[in-house]
Amino acid sequence: MHINDSDRRPFPALSSDPQSVRTRVEALERAMENLIRVPGLNRGVGLDVLLDFVPVVGPTAAAVLGAYLAWEARNLGMPKSAVARMAGNIGVDWLLGMIPFIGAVPDFFFRSNTRNLRIIKRHLDKHHPGTGTVNVNARR
Repeated sequence: MHINDSDRRPFPALSSDPQSVRTRVEALERAMENLIRVPGLNRGVGLDVLLDFVPVVGPTAAAVLGAYLAWEARNLGMPKSAVARMAGNIGVDWLLGMIPFIGAVPDFFFRSNTRNLRIIKRHLDKHHPGTGTVNVNARR
């Protein structure tokens, strides 16, 4: 099995090529939505949900981190309609998170960063097919 050098680095390369962008946005989405696994639920919890427990500041910080995905999308030259849809996802996520403590529950199910990553991946797969990866889980 070949391991990419980018897989070993804690931070993906900061260049603007599509492969580096893909690596960065995937890493951010993983941190925001799937940082730790919740036993029995088969679902991950990330910084997005955890930050919702800090009223006002937490959801705002999560929205700023989520806006980074939209910024990367804009830098890739994605259509304004796609970036606007991403901004809408971030806004809904922020509004849900603004409900003190209770906001973490709907945020657990409405994963704006995952939705936005999907939008970016669709664009990359269409316009930069060489950036695609195949994810295979090895089982014994």
